[in-house]
Amino acid sequence: MSTMENTSNILMQKYELGRLLGQGTFGKVYYGRSTITNQSVALKVIDKDKVVKTGQADHIKREISVMRMVRHPHIIHLFEVMATKSKIYFVLEYAKGGELFRKVAKGKLKEEVAHKYFRQLINAVDFCHSRGVYHRDIKPENILLDENENLKVSDFGLSALAESKRRDGLLHTTCGTPAYVAPEVIQRKGYDGAKADIWSCGVVLFVLLAGHIPFHDSNLMEMYRKISKAEFTCPNWFPRAVQRLLSKMLDPNPDTRISIDKIKKCSWYRKGPYGRQKTHEGENKAVPPAVRNNSEQCNDNDGLAAEARKESVVPVSINAFDIISLSPGFNLCGFFEDSIEKREARFTSRQPASVIISKLEEIAKRLKLKIRKRAAGLLKLEGLKEGRKGILSIDAEIFEVTPLLHLVEVKKSNGDTLEYHKILKEDIRPALHDIVWVWQGDQQEQSQQLEQHQSES
Repeated sequence: MSTMENTSNILMQKYELGRLLGQGTFGKVYYGRSTITNQSVALKVIDKDKVVKTGQADHIKREISVMRMVRHPHIIHLFEVMATKSKIYFVLEYAKGGELFRKVAKGKLKEEVAHKYFRQLINAVDFCHSRGVYHRDIKPENILLDENENLKVSDFGLSALAESKRRDGLLHTTCGTPAYVAPEVIQRKGYDGAKADIWSCGVVLFVLLAGHIPFHDSNLMEMYRKISKAEFTCPNWFPRAVQRLLSKMLDPNPDTRISIDKIKKCSWYRKGPYGRQKTHEGENKAVPPAVRNNSEQCNDNDGLAAEARKESVVPVSINAFDIISLSPGFNLCGFFEDSIEKREARFTSRQPASVIISKLEEIAKRLKLKIRKRAAGLLKLEGLKEGRKGILSIDAEIFEVTPLLHLVEVKKSNGDTLEYHKILKEDIRPALHDIVWVWQGDQQEQSQQLEQHQSES
């Protein structure tokens, strides 16, 4: 956008404030532009006095902490939070396409488009749940579209964290928009936040394909009755597979309602309207294309490994300066990222490079990871299935310190950090036990081992 509408203000010497995009309970959202990078952003301006007077300070703090936890391609990104004496400013990713609601308000969507949005929504919600976050207000008004027509979940103002649960393990706050809220929430019973979100996603899917909500009545109590009994009728143009999926998502009993894992296994979710399994354009960019079906991938793994073995892998030699730069004391990552997001782990081994490579290949085969090998001691291990943030990809790089000592760096190059840490902790580290001399970070043991190595050299 070349010119800013309304009176142009420079905020904190960083952002140019433009036209009004929308208005919420606690403030307004404006179009903005970075004066440094020229990047478009959305600026959510919150009135501090209003927040304090209504006792909603904790609500705002929770929204900030939640948005910092949920970084995903299909969730609106919170870049930073700024404040003055009277205002709080959320600097958010700008979704040029506006609300999904506006698109649906014009009428039902084509099945292929609805399928794309539904997959992206489920991926985003699944990611939130993996971080212990429950949105609790999923509806087309809170789903935005970027310039590439990709979905972005927004408005985490009503979201709840896993720690908000009572001793019974359930949430008890009634919130959300009536037409999209699960029956157990309306009935003011304790409810599972994940199951409630799944119900709302089911209502969204119905709306995308039908162009209207499944539970509608001018009398609010009658609408609640229909929701509590899941009384709805699918239009005749709904595919059978979608009708089956909706009956499982809009199950009034949360105990028997379908889980996200099972949604992902449903044929319509996986294959879409044309019966072909595919990754939608714009979904998980920078993700290597997956082989079409898992059975083919599993059978192909040995072939990939055999092909990989034909290539010679010569570890890169590193000197003392390289070793110092890799040591924890000189690693500045801690200033910029949380420890949970640390992507690499390093260990030393007194085994030859060929033994280390064989061990990594053995682990990859057991975990059903594809093996890709490149020159200079780098092995790439790649998952067969799409995870919460695309295909999990792990790099294992071998460096030669001396002919008798190798340093191996294992790091995530793509995919979900929690999935990577889980596989590293539960599978990779235990399997490497017999070739590892010491893992970096085991400081006391490391210093003893180095002293021993020096005395033997």
